Amino acid sequence: MPDSRKASKAWGVAAKSEPRWPAALTILIAAGLNLALPARYSLGPTWLIPVLVVVILIPVMIVAPRRLPQELRWTQIAAFVNISIVNAANVISLALLIRTLVTNGKSVTGPELLISAVAIWMTNVLVFALWYWEMDRGGPDVRLRPEHEPPDFLFPQMSVPGCAPGGWSPAFFDYLYVSWTNATAFSPTDTMPLTPFAKALMLVQSAASLLTLAIVASRAVNILG
Repeated sequence: MPDSRKASKAWGVAAKSEPRWPAALTILIAAGLNLALPARYSLGPTWLIPVLVVVILIPVMIVAPRRLPQELRWTQIAAFVNISIVNAANVISLALLIRTLVTNGKSVTGPELLISAVAIWMTNVLVFALWYWEMDRGGPDVRLRPEHEPPDFLFPQMSVPGCAPGGWSPAFFDYLYVSWTNATAFSPTDTMPLTPFAKALMLVQSAASLLTLAIVASRAVNILG
């Protein structure tokens, strides 16, 4: 039986290291969306999450502006911590919004609900794009190695001969697109999850997206009624 790690060479290795700035900009936008939330949907001051993200991100960007196979362990941990902070804050915001609607729904105005739901939904898209980028095949640094982990996602370029240059490997925007389509269609579109972990991530994201939109729809019915 062939070694799955060696067989993974067939999925291609990026020719160049991947810059960190697209992911850095995404985490900053996701954290900044917390500022749009009313204080009662935020755990602590609304500025706390953006400040934490910036404090963690600055040294990482200085030390490792590009993702390299020899990336330092602490920069990897810092990236995971940043994503986890924003993800956890967004889950808490969604929970607080639901609690307010259930216990004191009349106090939530239409504009407040719309702004909050859009911020939570967009944060959901951005955060899971970061998770997909960081987790697929062991992460963007591991994907640069000749023998990386087997893929967690099957992109069209990996299965259709001739539709991409040789040695093609997904970049951050590819994962952002996957996250957007999963949040809007509540299911995979052109990119399929292959591993249980990838399927679990997509399931959680689509469930959160569906719940957020259901909240808006139900409240809109109440307002119109």
